[in-house]
Amino acid sequence: MSLTNTAQHLVSLAEGGEGGNHASLSPYVTGGGAFVVLILLLWITTRFNRDR
Repeated sequence: MSLTNTAQHLVSLAEGGEGGNHASLSPYVTGGGAFVVLILLLWITTRFNRDR
């Protein structure tokens, strides 16, 4: 496979795809869930680091 063939194949895959966005995935719920998980990990880290 040459570089141009590979590039053309990747472009056709990108254009012909369904977009990858699922109808039930809300960016606000996903971002809020990630935020809550990160805050929980920060809280756990600070509980174990009592020597500071």
